[in-house]
Amino acid sequence: MDMPSLTPRPVGLLYGGDYNPEQWPERVWEEDVRLMREAGVNLVTVGVFAWAWLEPAPGRYQFGWLDRVLELLRRNEIAVDLATATASPPPWFPHRYPKSLPVDTDGRRLWYGSRQSFCASSPEYRDVALHLVDRLASRYHDHPALAMWHIHNEYGCHNLHCYCDVSAAAFRVWLRNRYGDLGGLNDAWGTAFWSQWYTDWAQVLPPRATTTIGNPAQALDFRRFSSDALLALCTAEREALRQITPGIPATTNLMTGNFFGLDYWRWARVLDFVATDNYLVGTSTAPHVDVAYAADIARSLGRGRPWLLMEHSTSAVNWQPRNLAKPPGMLRRNSLSHVARGSDGALFFQWRASRSGAEKWHSAMLPHAGTDSRVWREVVELGAALKRLAPVASSTVDGQVAVVLDYPSGWAAEGRAQPSVDMGTFDEVRRWYGALWRAGVTADFAPPGAELSRYPVVFVPALYLVSDNDANALASYVDGGGTLLVGPYSGVVDECDRVRPGGYPGAFRDLLGVRIEEFYPMPAGGSVKLSGGSVGHAWRELGRATGAEVLESYVDGPVAGSPAVTRNGRAWYVGTRLDDDGLDQLVAQVLAAAGVAALVADRPPGLEAVRRRHPDGTAYLFLVNHADAPATVAATGTDLLTGADSAGEVTVPPGGVVVLRSSGEEE
Repeated sequence: MDMPSLTPRPVGLLYGGDYNPEQWPERVWEEDVRLMREAGVNLVTVGVFAWAWLEPAPGRYQFGWLDRVLELLRRNEIAVDLATATASPPPWFPHRYPKSLPVDTDGRRLWYGSRQSFCASSPEYRDVALHLVDRLASRYHDHPALAMWHIHNEYGCHNLHCYCDVSAAAFRVWLRNRYGDLGGLNDAWGTAFWSQWYTDWAQVLPPRATTTIGNPAQALDFRRFSSDALLALCTAEREALRQITPGIPATTNLMTGNFFGLDYWRWARVLDFVATDNYLVGTSTAPHVDVAYAADIARSLGRGRPWLLMEHSTSAVNWQPRNLAKPPGMLRRNSLSHVARGSDGALFFQWRASRSGAEKWHSAMLPHAGTDSRVWREVVELGAALKRLAPVASSTVDGQVAVVLDYPSGWAAEGRAQPSVDMGTFDEVRRWYGALWRAGVTADFAPPGAELSRYPVVFVPALYLVSDNDANALASYVDGGGTLLVGPYSGVVDECDRVRPGGYPGAFRDLLGVRIEEFYPMPAGGSVKLSGGSVGHAWRELGRATGAEVLESYVDGPVAGSPAVTRNGRAWYVGTRLDDDGLDQLVAQVLAAAGVAALVADRPPGLEAVRRRHPDGTAYLFLVNHADAPATVAATGTDLLTGADSAGEVTVPPGGVVVLRSSGEEE
């Protein structure tokens, strides 16, 4: 991890999880620490939900218990990721400041009794939270156990939007800063439609519940505002910590796999390093791909630098309709897949399973069954594996291609009154990523305006909304020799969600050499045949090529004969949602045209291959076998996990992991 100021950081990879000693009698703490040492734990997150224990009444602080916890951890050489505890205000706070509670779109006040029960725009919340942060930082700024700060927890997970009057006033300030005056706002929102023209700032509100579909541009800007409002709180805590502890890095745990409510590209700029949580969804048919997807987003948010898996689960979670336990070996594979993709450790929620509360059925490193359990044995095994992988720490990942991901574009595309509810952005980005995973290619993610020249191929699965500048950046990338593949329903509106006239795909029309005149969404479950044998779903387009070569066209239905897959030099376009087989074939075709090959040739299905590398050339090839059969590939090096040497070929057992170290010249 690129954190040279982190002097208390343990050597090697980080291992541990959320530690909540306030939930347990003090006599249990000694046992906790003894078992942490047995498991190889070297870092724990303390205090995430401890506000009520730190400040049991307004302005009355009690730190004695935390002093004892931190000293116990220090004596046992376990470093601390100290939380600011601001994610869950205690009952006295909303009771004293009832207007700080969030309000939903229907005007209902949401009460305390859970967590994140506050409005992001509440000045009372900000003041009281920052005072707590100041007291914590002042007390523990030079504590020898303090390795990093954990700001808040999972921002926006439960209070992403608030529609109260305080939020409305803050929204108006945000809009003034963005548009300057009402003329700019009215133009951006297209308020000539449905007589929505605003003549006074006091008339402007959040997109509260109304008679029918509200203004899409208003809804989009409110999502931008909501992300920024929470980011302002995070930034304020970061600055308060920096004033008192300038040498201690600070982060917060993002949720890169299943949560897209915040514009994480903006958030990553204020963090000293990126950290994320990752939890599997039980209904997923490819959970190993989901792990890789979330990990690669986290790495990309940090501009390729090592990051940290701040939370995941040893087994089942508690918040899904059916909380499936992980089968044997998955705990280890999930953890090491994250490490393969750039994490400098693996942390869990939480250390000891809770006996009470909403998360009592969430798995933990130390389960209800205690140490005589499969989960505990796997926890100890993982700790030993991470120790053996210590040389991997601070190395970076070789990304071969880039995938464009834009949060506001996804928010706009998934709003109301769109041509089809089946054209969701984030699921489609995940699908294209899955095709790259199956191709054995390591992908970075990037915002649309990023510098992309180092990538031979850039994939744009779903970019409905794009500014002129960002569209021009992608065109310049192609002009500079890059290969681009753009997916359907992209480039059609500007950053204010205004349609680009003249035919679709709008901003990319000339670049792609196609002109689409009408969309033809399909009914639920519908499909369309393509001339090359592929099958499209959800979406069709009526149009023509204006310079592009037509590779596949629609062969049936109302758009028969229209182009479905085209190529205009190095700019490729697909105008339908291909099924997985068709998408795999197209991605392989584009990769081959750009000269991009799989990191490891002739991989058996289910074998994950990722390489990390140090600046001195030392490389670490992670081979993670998610299949039920052995996987044999050509590879050379020494397995850090077993010490075995491989001279040309290695076999990874079913569910197993091999990490080969090589000097770089051997590749």
